[in-house]
Amino acid sequence: MTTTRTEQPTPDYVPGHGLLRGRTVVVTAAAGAGIGASMVRRCLEEDAHAVVLGDTHERRLAESHELLAEEFGEDRVAAVTCDVTTEEQVTALLDTAEQFGGVDVMVNNAGLGGTAPITEMTDEQWSRVLDITLTGTFRCVRGASNRMIAAGKKGVILNNASVIGWRAQEGQAHYAAAKAGVMALTRSAALDLAPHGLRVNAVAPSLAMHPFLAKVTSGELLADLKQREAFGRAAEPWEVANVMVFLAGDYSSYMTGEVVSVSSQHA
Repeated sequence: MTTTRTEQPTPDYVPGHGLLRGRTVVVTAAAGAGIGASMVRRCLEEDAHAVVLGDTHERRLAESHELLAEEFGEDRVAAVTCDVTTEEQVTALLDTAEQFGGVDVMVNNAGLGGTAPITEMTDEQWSRVLDITLTGTFRCVRGASNRMIAAGKKGVILNNASVIGWRAQEGQAHYAAAKAGVMALTRSAALDLAPHGLRVNAVAPSLAMHPFLAKVTSGELLADLKQREAFGRAAEPWEVANVMVFLAGDYSSYMTGEVVSVSSQHA
C-alpha cells in the first residue's frame, strides 16, 4: 500500500547567532539560488569576516556579488570566476581569500549531475561529472588544507555529497559514483589532516528545491521525489546551509570525517 504524504509547512527562517564570527569562508558554485548561494548568505548572517564566492557562471556571479556587497558591505564579499577542474582557477580563488586573512572555512559545493542509463552513458559524460564533482573537490581540499597548515589555522573543510552516494537511483551511475567518492575522500582526508588540527566533514542532502532544479526537472519527477521525503516536501537550500554552518562552527569541534545526512527520507 502506497502512502501519500501530506506536505508539511516550511519552518521559519533561522536568524544568525554569530557562529562564524571572524572567519573567512570560501564557497564554490556559490552564485545563483542553490545550496552554495544559501551558504554564502548564512555565513554572512553568522558574522563571517568575509566570504569569497567562486562560480563558473560569470553573470550570476557578478549579480550575486553586487547584491551581497550592497547588503553586507563591499569589504566582506569577493567574487572570483572559478572552474574547479582547473588548478590555476582554484589557486586564484584561494589567493583572493588571502586578502581577508586567508581561508578558515572551505566549502566545496561544486558538482555536476545529469541523467543517462549506464548502457548509453558516454566516456565524456562519466569523466565530466567525476572531474567536477569528485576531482574538483579533491583539488579544493588539497589547496585549502595546504594554506591552512602553512598559516597555522585550525580550519574546517566542508564537502557537499548527496544521499545518492548511499542509495541507488536510475540513470545516476556517474553522479552516484562521484558523490560516494566525495564521502570516502572526506573520511580519508579527515585522518590525514587531523594531526594539523583541521576538520573535514560532509553533508549529504536529498532534495533541496531551487529555481534551477525546478527548471530542469519535470513536475512529475519532483512530485515523486517529494513523496520519498518524510515531510512530503523538498528542503529549502538554507535548511541544508544551516547544517553546514553547524559543521563549520565551534559546536561541532569534535566532529571530523563525518557525512551528515540532511534528508527526511524515510526508511
